[in-house]
Amino acid sequence: MITGDQLLIKQINKSIVLNTIRKKGIISRADLANITGLNKSTVSSLVDELIKDGFVEEEGPGESKGGRKPIMLMINSLAGCVVGIDLDVNYILVILTDILANILWQKRINLKIGEEKEDIIGKIIDLIDEAISNSPKTVKGVLGIGIGVPGITDYKRGIVLKAPNLKWENVELKKIIEEKFHLNVYIDNEANTGAIAEKWFGVGKNARNFVYVSAGIGIGTGIIINNELYRGSFGLAGEMGHMTIDINDHLCSCGNRGCWENYASEKSLFSYIKEKLESGEKDEYLKIDDLDKLDINDIIDIAEKGSSLAKRSIEEISRNLSIGIVNIVNTFNPDLVIVGNTLSGIGDYLLKMIREYIDSKCLVSRYNDVAVEISKLGMLDRAIGAVTLVISELFSYPGL
Repeated sequence: MITGDQLLIKQINKSIVLNTIRKKGIISRADLANITGLNKSTVSSLVDELIKDGFVEEEGPGESKGGRKPIMLMINSLAGCVVGIDLDVNYILVILTDILANILWQKRINLKIGEEKEDIIGKIIDLIDEAISNSPKTVKGVLGIGIGVPGITDYKRGIVLKAPNLKWENVELKKIIEEKFHLNVYIDNEANTGAIAEKWFGVGKNARNFVYVSAGIGIGTGIIINNELYRGSFGLAGEMGHMTIDINDHLCSCGNRGCWENYASEKSLFSYIKEKLESGEKDEYLKIDDLDKLDINDIIDIAEKGSSLAKRSIEEISRNLSIGIVNIVNTFNPDLVIVGNTLSGIGDYLLKMIREYIDSKCLVSRYNDVAVEISKLGMLDRAIGAVTLVISELFSYPGL
């Protein structure tokens, strides 16, 4: 009779073997035993189970180091599919991936500011339906759905506690989606999903401690400490977009006054332009009636065409974002800061300013270097992170 402890040890070892194959890409049974420290018979038995489960496949013979050529192993990426959703204030991005987060299908639709919660959820459901209908035949089918949302979440229960820019409160999103599709659903803050994506697949792979800054309509942060996502006591850590910069400033959507995102977000960039135009400033490229039709990429293009107002708005927001990042570096002393979401489109100019501010104004950077990078995953990072909510469970508990 196998005891509970033995089953647990077997499950842990199975996870170790599966994750080692994932990280190495292609590997032999003998090398698996050497790397994991497990004996060869245990590795062979676990690999056989993973092949039977459909998660691992034999690739063929590798190079011999003397004797018979070893049979190489790799992850069967089409063991199953995963749906990942990046829910933003003004768009929904849905992707379908294999279990290594390779994108098989994607679709993005725009949202109007102020759309009703029920309409947005209805669109999410329609997009999930479309993603599933585009899924290829796999061993396990669709394994689950991950959703990143712009607000505070109870990730264990899958409840959106408060999403200020969506005006959502206490929305049982996990329950709604699970009842519709009868699949496991994982809900998390979108900055957390961005950080998870960077840790698994992005520029944060080799960083032990880093902060991902999601700089879009609002600002959020995902914090990785000792290779783990830091959630705080109740899973609510990372709301640094709502740290107070000026207590006497105008009201933020969260109910506080003078939040960082009032100064350093895409929303604040457009507020800056609107304020200047309303005060009488003239710009041949920017007209107040056109602002609702533009996004950050339009402003970047207009700045490159010669608009002085667009250039100054980008400079202002880049400076304000840099000041907040200095505070983050002083607080967490990370190896790396990664900037994602729409403001990352500013690119090299933003990177240069952040690095200059860290070098000149950051206390802890005098004693160790801090790297700053733009997300290489681009606007897909938070959707890929939502997928990773599902596949991280799979790689922790293969076969369950």
